Amino acid sequence: MKSLRYLFLALALIPIGANAAITGDVNGDGTVNISDVNVLISMILAGDNGSIGDVNGDGTVNISDLNDVIGIILGGGQHEEQPARLVGGDISMLTKYEAHYQMARDRYHISNVGYYDNSGKRIDDLITWVKQQGWNAARVRLFVNPANASNEHMEQGVIQNLDTVKVLGRRIKAAGMKFMLDFHYSDTWADPASQYTPAEWANLDDDALTQQVYEYTRDCLRALKAAGATPDYIQTGNEISYGMLWGPVGTPQSQLKQCFSNSPEANWARFAQLLTAAGQACREECPNAKIILHTERVPRNSTLLGFYNQMKNRGVDYDIIGLSYYPYYHGLLSVLNTALRSVQSSFPDKDVMIVEAGYSYEYSMGGSYDNDCAATWPLTPTGQRQFTIDLIAKLKEYDNVKGLFWWFPEANEYGLGGSNWSVLHVNAQWYNAGLWNHKSGRALPALMELKTFAE
Repeated sequence: MKSLRYLFLALALIPIGANAAITGDVNGDGTVNISDVNVLISMILAGDNGSIGDVNGDGTVNISDLNDVIGIILGGGQHEEQPARLVGGDISMLTKYEAHYQMARDRYHISNVGYYDNSGKRIDDLITWVKQQGWNAARVRLFVNPANASNEHMEQGVIQNLDTVKVLGRRIKAAGMKFMLDFHYSDTWADPASQYTPAEWANLDDDALTQQVYEYTRDCLRALKAAGATPDYIQTGNEISYGMLWGPVGTPQSQLKQCFSNSPEANWARFAQLLTAAGQACREECPNAKIILHTERVPRNSTLLGFYNQMKNRGVDYDIIGLSYYPYYHGLLSVLNTALRSVQSSFPDKDVMIVEAGYSYEYSMGGSYDNDCAATWPLTPTGQRQFTIDLIAKLKEYDNVKGLFWWFPEANEYGLGGSNWSVLHVNAQWYNAGLWNHKSGRALPALMELKTFAE
């Protein structure tokens, strides 16, 4: 008890002034000091989960919040300062790659396998290593039940259930990085061409489906919080330009509840209802997290603006406009520039993040703009690096662009081929827009440029 009294005395003598950030200022007096500790103790003992005491934003008031306030006081400064810009990647396949590398070493005695830095030194913990290279965030996708996906989609990377996300999310947070959670609300890929209702939800009517979305979102977030993987940013849907949860796989096209500019009003109302339910669960369970609405119609300005105007007019609650940008699908940077300028003008109250981006370092990606892109940025490691430099320069022209995430940077089949390919490979086809070279396992130059977005 004597040591505790000395600690409280020390805390009382180290106020954090109002000029510092006031995370931890539980009593609202403009400082963080022993008074805030006392208020928190009273709240914890009373079972009071008021938002003022939820210092770490996990939705509850407990000893973790008390520890955070004490840490703020003893540290003399900001609690987990928010970066001005987020930079990182979607690393949803990392744990599978790691497992296959370990299998290659243990079962097949393959030593030259895995991730290496650009000098050829093996990387033991990729998340820690990318943090050292300037990343401050990472994104992970979540499917409802990926076991229901087709074998083809599983081979492409549809494997992330809640257990997978708990592991990766916890590691991201433990590394001191921001964690972006990407709800797909599907058993498989969700994108503009495919937004199918999970098999287990197939027979629900619209009202029951709305409730299911709320409960599923709530329960996932509670599980992640308990696992030490509280999301900082939450996408309520993936590339939802034309709606989500259209109907079960196999539903006739005419019966899918899609949301185009000429779709029935009922479809848009239903869509807004689903997003509102998802957002409500996010606000309740992770009140400090930012909600992202993710679309990818960068080259179709009227569709892009039409979507977010629908959200505004229907009162859908969110914080950030999330965009996908792949130049080989969407066009050169002039196209992105038009989209960013339009969004900034039309929705000045919203920040923007590029939540998916990428460019190949060797082979074409099969997009409509492959030739234009290759003429601008050759399909080489140097060309990929120059694309990254040019993209970052463009994004930094806009003060409201706050995030850049490279999609599937961890793609790396180095050491997983040869006679054991059928067992060892992770991805049936090489994804050549990652940030490691499949042939050498070494980090590519573009990876080293990403940090400049946050500088």
